[in-house]
Amino acid sequence: MSPEPVPPPPPPQCPGGECGEPLAQRLETGDEAFRAGDYEAAAELFRSVLAGLAQPERGLCLRLGDALARAGRLPEALGAFRGAARLGPLRPEELAELAAGLARALGQSEGRLAAGKPSRAPEAPGEARVAPRDLLGCPRCRRLLHKPVTLPCGLTVCKRCVEPGPTRPQLRRVNVVLSGLLEKCFPAECRARRLGGQARSLQRQQQPEAALLRCDQALDEAPGDYSLLLLRAELYLTMKNYDQALQDVTIVCQNEPLLTKGHHVKAQALSGLGRSKEVLKEFLYCLALNPECNSVKKEAQKVMCEVLFLASENMHQNLTSPIQSSVLKTKLQAQCQSHVNTQPSLEEDSDAGCSKTPPEKSDMCRNTNASILYFILGLHCEEDKKVLDSILPTVSSNGLKRQFPNDLEDVHDSDMPEKIPKKEADSSPQRNMNSNTGEIPELLIDVTDFECALCMRLLFEPVTTPCGHTFCLKCLERCLDHAPHCPLCKEKLSELLASRNFNITILAEELIFRYLSDDLSDRKRIYDEEMTELSNLTRDVPIFVCAMAFPTVPCPLHVFEPRYRLMIRRCMETGTRRFGMCLSAEHAGISEYGCMLEIKDVRTFPDGSSVVDAIGVSRFRVLSHRHRDGYNTADIEYLEDEKVEGPEYEELTTLHDSVYQQSVSWFGALQEHMKEQILSHFGVMPDREAEPQSNPSGPAWSWWILAVLPLERKAQLAILGMTSLKERLLAIRRILVIITRKMNSRQEMINSRERNN
Repeated sequence: MSPEPVPPPPPPQCPGGECGEPLAQRLETGDEAFRAGDYEAAAELFRSVLAGLAQPERGLCLRLGDALARAGRLPEALGAFRGAARLGPLRPEELAELAAGLARALGQSEGRLAAGKPSRAPEAPGEARVAPRDLLGCPRCRRLLHKPVTLPCGLTVCKRCVEPGPTRPQLRRVNVVLSGLLEKCFPAECRARRLGGQARSLQRQQQPEAALLRCDQALDEAPGDYSLLLLRAELYLTMKNYDQALQDVTIVCQNEPLLTKGHHVKAQALSGLGRSKEVLKEFLYCLALNPECNSVKKEAQKVMCEVLFLASENMHQNLTSPIQSSVLKTKLQAQCQSHVNTQPSLEEDSDAGCSKTPPEKSDMCRNTNASILYFILGLHCEEDKKVLDSILPTVSSNGLKRQFPNDLEDVHDSDMPEKIPKKEADSSPQRNMNSNTGEIPELLIDVTDFECALCMRLLFEPVTTPCGHTFCLKCLERCLDHAPHCPLCKEKLSELLASRNFNITILAEELIFRYLSDDLSDRKRIYDEEMTELSNLTRDVPIFVCAMAFPTVPCPLHVFEPRYRLMIRRCMETGTRRFGMCLSAEHAGISEYGCMLEIKDVRTFPDGSSVVDAIGVSRFRVLSHRHRDGYNTADIEYLEDEKVEGPEYEELTTLHDSVYQQSVSWFGALQEHMKEQILSHFGVMPDREAEPQSNPSGPAWSWWILAVLPLERKAQLAILGMTSLKERLLAIRRILVIITRKMNSRQEMINSRERNN
């Protein structure tokens, strides 16, 4: 027969009812305060609950330590965790809040350092230009570009700095133009980067000796490259040469104090040398710089458990001293009651407790309960401050909370690890490759460095393909009109063509602007002249030779020929958004009359073709025509209707209303499927206009009816060229009469057959 479970004890009450509320309720209030972010109140409530317990609870001591760590009262938090260690061994995961609190304190200090570091202000017109090395630096790793890759957004970064997206992006190769420029301007650094890449490859192949040889060769070329020093330190770690690894990584941390990987490698080197306190310091630096790194969190907590809580302390002791325990318990209750009534500063109690003589402290720590209460009261805070100071000088403080330096000079002192004074840093033989010392000459760039392989001129609006070749935007678009391949290497560019993601290569454009400004001005002048010439809507107007178009009537087009792709694109680039539509003529090439169309929308397909939504605007007569880049152009004059007045106007108005009603009747008599087809293609028939001569091209409904009537193109073209509205209306009337007669005759024949059958 299994024993019955022991019922849980009733919630503890305050002795004598002095606290005014049950301890369980106070504990719940403390938890709520912790969740709400009021960590000071939570800490005092947890202390008051501990004061009301006959025996301290380990879990409650841990909650008190978490609250104090969140509140920034790190020495007191350390004491609370010491008290918990007396009740049972601490596990590394229980020190998460303490580790985070120490890291936050370090993070704030690092923030002050970062804020105090001199940074390059953005360049304004008239100011000194940015150093070439900075201009050719990677915006992500802040080093000289190595194997530059231009992203779809136009930004250029090192190949190893390309961040993988949610889906595997199209493989992008090294930018040929910028890579050649880097080799030309910085040969030594480029050789060093190549050797460094070979060293990393050998490191991945687990060949540390060969990798170390390549790394030493690279450092001979670029002794100030801290990434190479860091790589060499990693290789020394692999070879268990911890002293040499520590020497290299210390230089890196001194000059790059915000580099997380540097502190992590240093922690590994110190761990190999058995210097646990310094290992904890470096892990906390890593955690301060990257709080989301779970692996570093676990390592920091594990080392903290070993360093801050000694094995002799982190164990359960079963000693008793009722008298000392009672004295400390009474003191804790009095302190908690005083806090509830007056909210005094804990520093006074801590200072009072810290003034105990060493023999008296030794006596108090002889039993478990007494020593736990001793830590909870904060009587051990001075010793805990010294412990923290010995490990993390930057977290030292005069009070219970962390104090920060008031100016930048206080930051660069002997207490700040991994930092060296500015003069010492400048005199160090290990010079940072990113520093601007003023010894670097200007870049020797000429036009041939940025020459388009298609037009053989200076790159204008440079665009880089995924295969790494750079062209003028307009040149690349014209090539893609003919085939979706790179003009040089013939690699497929189907994805680029489908996305139309032709973003300018920012770095190439900036270099051209800075070093080839005169050539760029000439290139831009030529481009502006071309755009001005293409914008003329009476001379060399682009002509689309295809179908019949009428003013005010929609004219959707499927554009797939390379010449017309270019023509439509130019219409959009110039801003006119207009082109002419003419019919083909056997001898003349194009018809005498045409209609000017305005582009409303262009939808491009992955294969490069597009659907152009256009609408007729006005009519014109062709004076002369020629060819330009494969498509027709023409000099034109616009046509307008001749206006009439007096009796002629009244006659015109009567004719206008009559023909309008005749057109409505004809359309209404059509079969339903024919109506649906007409409406889907041409839209709804426009309403009758109150003033027939308000539009220079005539009423919109008249053009709509001409577009839907089953006429030959020659007849439509003849009516399009008429400048008399009266003649055009009479022509429409005659056509409607003929068509109506044919429709009636056909219907009579159908009816006769049905009767005979």
